[in-house]
Amino acid sequence: MATSPQQKPAGLQVWVVPVTPLAQNCSILHCTKTNEGAVIDPGGDLDRVLAEVDKHGIDLKKILVTHGHIDHAGAVADLAELRGLPIEGPQAEDSFWIDQIEESGRMYGVPGKKFEPTRWLKDGDTVTVGVHELAVLHCPGHTPGHVVFVHLQQRFAIVGDVIFAGGIGRSDFPRGDHDTLIRSIKEKLFPLGDDFTFLSGHGPVSTFGQERKTNPFLVNG
Repeated sequence: MATSPQQKPAGLQVWVVPVTPLAQNCSILHCTKTNEGAVIDPGGDLDRVLAEVDKHGIDLKKILVTHGHIDHAGAVADLAELRGLPIEGPQAEDSFWIDQIEESGRMYGVPGKKFEPTRWLKDGDTVTVGVHELAVLHCPGHTPGHVVFVHLQQRFAIVGDVIFAGGIGRSDFPRGDHDTLIRSIKEKLFPLGDDFTFLSGHGPVSTFGQERKTNPFLVNG
């Protein structure tokens, strides 16, 4: 069942569809002014994702990808082909994850297909969904090319697997790094403000203020 953690009239709606056996939060962004939208991290279960898109009559324009892990990117190629959509993200350092996505899929029992992004993203870029602009932050540590999408006006971010409510992303995968991950959170995300709401790749929404104060991985040091 999809949920909308943040809805504002004439704003940017965010619908969430958990996908794959890993319960990854695939999100659908919907510009209510233009009716245009984007899917972020379609890891799988495209029938459920597209049912939600069509339910709301959203005109899909692109796919956005935070990082190249199978549960976030396994169905990117299929969705791009099915709906004729460009792919934006992640940052180019995640290309090695995308290159092995089919192997990762066999390991985790999640179908996956290699793809080439239409546009690799880098820190300081922006992406658009209808009239809305989202800032791109390169936040490595979980993967080297992980990016985060930030909507400054609505004080909302989609952070993939960088940080969770009460947790942080794993850093024991190839080219992950714990210290780099902590720096990404403390130097890129927390300065956005305690009132910023974020949606992670797994689990419920939270705020940076809540995590700064209570997250056991972040309250010390």
